[in-house]
Amino acid sequence: MSIKKSICYGFTLIELMITLSIASILLSVAVPSYRSFVQDSLLITQSNNFYFALALAKSEAIKRNTRITICPSTSGTNCTASNIWSNGWVVFVDNNNSRTIDAGEEILQVSYAFSGGNTLKTSLAGTIMFRPDGFSPGSAATFSLCDDRGSNYSKSIVLSNQGRFRTETGTGSCS
Repeated sequence: MSIKKSICYGFTLIELMITLSIASILLSVAVPSYRSFVQDSLLITQSNNFYFALALAKSEAIKRNTRITICPSTSGTNCTASNIWSNGWVVFVDNNNSRTIDAGEEILQVSYAFSGGNTLKTSLAGTIMFRPDGFSPGSAATFSLCDDRGSNYSKSIVLSNQGRFRTETGTGSCS
């Protein structure tokens, strides 16, 4: 009479508990870092979108030898007199220099509201106009892009009257 010994494959309860403990420690470290990574990426993307809208307006003004205007817009078809740009903006050819979108004026770009609850604000209410020489007189402003983490994580785009713009990190006014 021979007795066969059966072999069981699998984990013991102790091995399973140790594995779950290690996994929970790794997740508790990784999740906050991932959330911060996602928020940083969203701020960079939204900042770049506005920066490229400014670059488009300036280059088109020079190329077309006419005035190009950017204005805040919630609908994508008309300008709003606001200093909040996170609801969207429009870049358009301003043939009659009225700083409003009139019939027959070409819309070059439309951007809609930001996701994630981020805000893009400035002290300058109204529009930005680039002349055919690339200058934007009367449009000097700092645009602050903020999320729920506050000023230390903000992105700023600084526009000068000479039509130059640059970005900064952690200098925005998020109040």
